[in-house]
Amino acid sequence: MKAMILDRPGVSLALREVATPLAGPGQILLRVAACGVCRTDLHIVDGDLTEPKLPLIVGHEIVGRIVEMGDGVKDFSLGDRVGVPWLGWTDGTCRYCRRGMENLCQRARFTGYTIDGGFAEYIVADARYAFRIPEAYDDLHAAPLLCAGLIGYRAYRMAGDARRIGLYGFGAAAHILAQVARHDGREVYAFTRPSDEATQAFAKRLGAVWAGDSTERPPEPLDAAILFAPVGALVVEALKSVDRGGTVVCAGIHMSDVPSFPYRLLWEERTVRSVANLTREDGELFMKAAGRFPIETAVTPFPLEQANEALNALRKGEIEGAAALMIPEV
Repeated sequence: MKAMILDRPGVSLALREVATPLAGPGQILLRVAACGVCRTDLHIVDGDLTEPKLPLIVGHEIVGRIVEMGDGVKDFSLGDRVGVPWLGWTDGTCRYCRRGMENLCQRARFTGYTIDGGFAEYIVADARYAFRIPEAYDDLHAAPLLCAGLIGYRAYRMAGDARRIGLYGFGAAAHILAQVARHDGREVYAFTRPSDEATQAFAKRLGAVWAGDSTERPPEPLDAAILFAPVGALVVEALKSVDRGGTVVCAGIHMSDVPSFPYRLLWEERTVRSVANLTREDGELFMKAAGRFPIETAVTPFPLEQANEALNALRKGEIEGAAALMIPEV
């Protein structure tokens, strides 16, 4: 099969022919149709995340059809279309798994990081960590749901019943989450790079009541803020914008250092918390939500062979919404 291989961080992915994997017990083999290109992939390729399996096939927003099933797989059939997310395996026995916090499992394995991912024609996945995808979404537009959607939704749940929600970094995750929040009757405030009028207009088209630079104060105090931009200084900016009792949720897997800030910004019971990975419950709840109403995913497609170009476009902030690799059968 063809795959884009990372040999070491800091270098471009290389297109190679490698052996097609086989499904073992409890696993499914997918023919990949589409794989989203996520900012986490950038962090892996650029070396911000320091413990990848090498060589590695990156990619964890995977949509494909089952072409082989290992022993013990009961919930799927050959030909089913499923999605594979970032969290790829947990031991099921540690104290975190037993408490329903499998996203914190200390032995967890991650798709496209510690196990091979979806920048390839085929992928093997643990059937426990695959999700059925609502039929309303084609392969291209379903791909961002598998991380941008899932991680965004977990962050959204952590924001509680906040009515006014600020989204810092209006990319793949925020453009999905803005629609979910608006559907739930919340007000969305979009924060972008300075003077990024195109992204601010994009946010307003998706229902944001206000859009501005990430260092601006919104017209109303926020009940919660969710940070997708990996910039630690924005934690401080968000604290300045949330009202007393408000929550700042850091949704990225990597972020630059958070600078010191005066205690008065945290006082009055403001909270800062992080999101780590996802749980199967997150996936099931989000896919149900995505099936109840149409989420418009803006996706720029690239062929598999142009994975480096897609990553570079994402790195430069040239993607409106999300990017995905399309891998048609030949």
